[in-house]
Amino acid sequence: MAATGAKRVLGLALTPLGRRRLANFRANRRGFWSLWLFLLLFSMSLLSEFIANDKPLLVRYDGRWHVPVVVAYPETAFGGDFETETDYRDPDVVALIAAKGWMVWPLIPHSYRSVVRDLPVPAPAPPSTRNWLGTDDQARDVVARLLYGFRISVLFGLALTLLSSVIGVAAGAVQGYFGGWTDLLFQRFIEIWSGLPVLYLLIILASVVEPNFWWLLGLMLLFSWMALVGVVRAEFLRVRNFDYVRAARALGVGNAMIMLRHVLPNAMVATLTMLPFILNGSITTLTSLDFLGFGLPPGSASLGELLAQGKANLQAPWLGLTAFIVLALMLSLLIFVGEAVRDAFDPRKTVTV
Repeated sequence: MAATGAKRVLGLALTPLGRRRLANFRANRRGFWSLWLFLLLFSMSLLSEFIANDKPLLVRYDGRWHVPVVVAYPETAFGGDFETETDYRDPDVVALIAAKGWMVWPLIPHSYRSVVRDLPVPAPAPPSTRNWLGTDDQARDVVARLLYGFRISVLFGLALTLLSSVIGVAAGAVQGYFGGWTDLLFQRFIEIWSGLPVLYLLIILASVVEPNFWWLLGLMLLFSWMALVGVVRAEFLRVRNFDYVRAARALGVGNAMIMLRHVLPNAMVATLTMLPFILNGSITTLTSLDFLGFGLPPGSASLGELLAQGKANLQAPWLGLTAFIVLALMLSLLIFVGEAVRDAFDPRKTVTV
């Protein structure tokens, strides 16, 4: 009943064009279910600390509740001797807590950076009931690193896609709307800027500063904003001389208002269609940099770093195969979603609403 009511409210809130686009999107079953599967995997990765962690979810000690996964407690809070943060895998700490309470561990009792102790074989260890996908060459649980690495990859891709789209749409809008010398000079600048060797710059800068998430995001943003400029520029060049734009200009409406309210909606169709593919490219860029060793700092959870470990440890095929399968699944889901979005905005496709 609630789902039916929500659908009715959504149907009333959408315009007829919006309902047609939503129906076209849902008609592409592969893209529709790919979106839900991707959202499920992304939601799981956002809860990585509650699924894979070397800290308990809940501790009951001496009649008091503790939430170590959220709050850092000193060892003295559990009868220990040190003021430093508690190591809940220390046998002495385990014995202290067990004497006056109990602990609830996550499904995977390992974080992306924690070392698995007492392995039966040298690392990298093969998959087992203890480590479902084995460990890497530094004895870290592969499943935990996949969860955290998936989250970093998607968040990096989303941030880079969003910021580069805003800059690219703004730049293309200014070029296409004003044209003339503005368009000509901007095009020459883009030609020069796009010819700069990004990988060489990364190699040079990586030798000067240690790369991190925000450093890489800022550097890649300097070059990724050009992806949408051509599409938006072409749409603004086409629409700027339409009668309704000329009428708005004759009525004294400002250029900024005309660009935002009258011209930009036409360009957003092509922009939204390309966003899933740009997101795909952003994730692939971070993975490639991590694989080459110019990405996130050493020790960070990364799909590219796991691929590099698979290349360096051919005797442990589960490392390379796991990273490859996860990357292939993630990128395929995004491609299928992008195809469904393209169908949704295609005026030639009609579905009975």
